[in-house]
Amino acid sequence: MEIRGSLLARNTLLNFVGQAVPLLIGVITIPFIIRGLGTERFGLLSLAWVILGYFAIFDLGLGRATTKFVAEALGKDAEDQVPRLVWTAVIVQAIFGIVGAFIWAGITPLLVERILNIPPELVSEAKNTFYLLALSVPVILISSSFKGVLEASQRFDLVNAIKIPSNILTFVLPLIGLQLGFTLPGIVALILMIRFGMLAAFVAINFRIIPELKRYSSSFSLFPCLFSFGIWVMVNSIVGPILRYLGPFLIGSLLTLAAVTYYTAPFEAVTRLWIIPTSLTMTLFPAFSALEGIKNKQKVSILFARSIKYILLALGPFVIVICLFAREILQIWLGTDFALQSTRVLQILVFAVLINSLADIPSALLQGVGRPDLVAKFQLIELPVYIGIAWFMINNWGITRAAGAWAIRIILDALLLFGAVFKVYRLSPRLLDNSIRLISFSLVILIGISYVLQAITRSLSLVVQFLLITVLVVLFFLISWKKVIDDSDRRAILKVIKPKIISVSREAK
Repeated sequence: MEIRGSLLARNTLLNFVGQAVPLLIGVITIPFIIRGLGTERFGLLSLAWVILGYFAIFDLGLGRATTKFVAEALGKDAEDQVPRLVWTAVIVQAIFGIVGAFIWAGITPLLVERILNIPPELVSEAKNTFYLLALSVPVILISSSFKGVLEASQRFDLVNAIKIPSNILTFVLPLIGLQLGFTLPGIVALILMIRFGMLAAFVAINFRIIPELKRYSSSFSLFPCLFSFGIWVMVNSIVGPILRYLGPFLIGSLLTLAAVTYYTAPFEAVTRLWIIPTSLTMTLFPAFSALEGIKNKQKVSILFARSIKYILLALGPFVIVICLFAREILQIWLGTDFALQSTRVLQILVFAVLINSLADIPSALLQGVGRPDLVAKFQLIELPVYIGIAWFMINNWGITRAAGAWAIRIILDALLLFGAVFKVYRLSPRLLDNSIRLISFSLVILIGISYVLQAITRSLSLVVQFLLITVLVVLFFLISWKKVIDDSDRRAILKVIKPKIISVSREAK
């Protein structure tokens, strides 16, 4: 399997669309779902969505491990190893999924009756909903292994062909269920049908692109290898969300619920920018794994440096615009109170999101080359440090310093990850070549010019200021296209974009 720039660019675009479209559908449909279900039942449905997302913890990271080792096998042209890897992972996932289903069903009465504050009239619906969710555990885990084969094969077109309609239906089916008069368990049953459909689609496509999978072949001697990789991925998947959402909990315990709102609203908004680096790293992880399989360190180095460059180009200008217009954005979006309380919070958080997006690249590389333990260990180190810094800063200075504490944690994480890539994996810091330094310098110039331009035009309308800054950003991209992006990058990008432009123009005619 050849890792080409045009292939990675296409897959990154597909992953972006695959995340952005369902997100947009969710924004449109959720108000109607809330009106149809009521706030309390919608709260239960929201819990169901969250639970479905976090059931992957039961797989001990084996879905990610499947992607890693299948990509390595394909990179070495050792397709004969794939069936044993996949079926071993699937069997183990099925076992863990069944165990997880029984555990979830067993704790459902405790959750509904004692832990969650559920109104008495909804207890029966909540129990039935949670029991239905238990059925989804093995389905979700087995699906992750079959999806991992497609990701390892760089077939993100097929992955997103399944994920996009499935994720859209996750928001649309509740509306259909409401029109049909379904209760909440009936609506959740509809969503579970989609999960079963996703599994069937993944299995059918896997059998189509790798016919050898039709013949069952497993070897539990492979399990220790899969487990040793996956267990660290699981640690990462547990600790990562804690690091992400600990801030609001500390704010709620040390300050007020109003302060939580002033922090959480800009936090949830700016972290949506993560769909850009996530779209890239989803593609990079199997690519790094495949290249590691053939020990092509030179190509790993090139891909690593170019990915840093792409993140800076894609996110840098947007971060600058959000920082410049933070107060105005909050005032238009949420009102004067948020503009007064959350402007600095938004500016600090969006800067931290940029740093975190850059850190995603060495994180994907370390996992791709078989060192997920480093990523997880760094997060375990950061957790107590972040708790201490955040508690002290929030207790003494409020939500602005809460954002600062999160930014400090992000910077520490980035330094550890980049340091591990340079020292443990022994990539040279010289990889961050002249083009990356040029982008960084150009962004600094853009910040300076934008700030001066905004100060000069402050008496003009916000629309005029925004248009002028937009012109500067467009100029930045044009200069970057000519001076920063090399010929191979341009060819890869144009190879992806040109067919889309031609297709749109033909449809317009």
